[in-house]
Amino acid sequence: MGPCAGGAVYSPAMTDFIFMVDHTSYMFVTGPEVVKTVTNETVTKEELGGASVHAGGKSGVAHGSYPNDVAALRAMRTLLDYLPSSNDPATLPVRPVTDDPNRSVPSLDQLVPDDPNMPYDMKDVIRDVLDHGSMFEIQPENAKNIVTAFGRMEGRTVGVVGNNPMTLAGCLDIGASEKAARFVRFCDAFNIPIITFVDVPGFLPGTGQEHGGIIRHGAKLLFAYAEATVPKITIISRKAYGGAYDVMASKHLRGDANYAWPGAEIAVMGAKGAVEIIFRGKVSDKWPVLQ
Repeated sequence: MGPCAGGAVYSPAMTDFIFMVDHTSYMFVTGPEVVKTVTNETVTKEELGGASVHAGGKSGVAHGSYPNDVAALRAMRTLLDYLPSSNDPATLPVRPVTDDPNRSVPSLDQLVPDDPNMPYDMKDVIRDVLDHGSMFEIQPENAKNIVTAFGRMEGRTVGVVGNNPMTLAGCLDIGASEKAARFVRFCDAFNIPIITFVDVPGFLPGTGQEHGGIIRHGAKLLFAYAEATVPKITIISRKAYGGAYDVMASKHLRGDANYAWPGAEIAVMGAKGAVEIIFRGKVSDKWPVLQ
């Protein structure tokens, strides 16, 4: 809720979840004065380590930001309501089942577009599946191309991971891999089952990703799913292409149950990309183009 500087920042960094309050919470190893002295860079506390930095999608250090202390404390209580008191499965909270597990959800027929290039919000799919549409999202402003959240099914806590086509078409990148890997490891440590919604066209290409170590960071998510011993259920809603498909709790990573939407695609790559590779250099400009 207030400032945290120097070596003290590693105390919250070693915890599972960090909440910050807008304009009053700050975390940085060296403050603005030291930065000014060493680098001659002028920066405010908010710009250096405020909630907008750590919970706003830049550093990914914090897991949520809130407008005031009361909102932050209420969010903390909501989060704790989903969590067990230890890694003993017997301490997992169970709530009365008031949402019929056999209920029909007609909206799911319309949420995933037939057009493979049309985006949709995976959060809408997740809410329709969970009890009463209630979910508590972790790091909602960081790596928006993947969703990590807690919810309930039949009154029991579950962890949910899902690619979100609304951002970067749902591609996996460095930030998404780290965010999801940490969440999966937490769920595994506390015996929380994991549900994964997959709509991923692949890893995000580019020199920035390659130079930033996407291979190393992507491996973190692969390893997190591979070593997880909690129940793992995977639903492929549309695309599941290439190495990103393998990483997202595929059967090859010991997924316990894997389901697919009627129009789901599982492939090394999309049809257009495959045709361009197979027929590269073989297509003549003189050939008629089929419309």
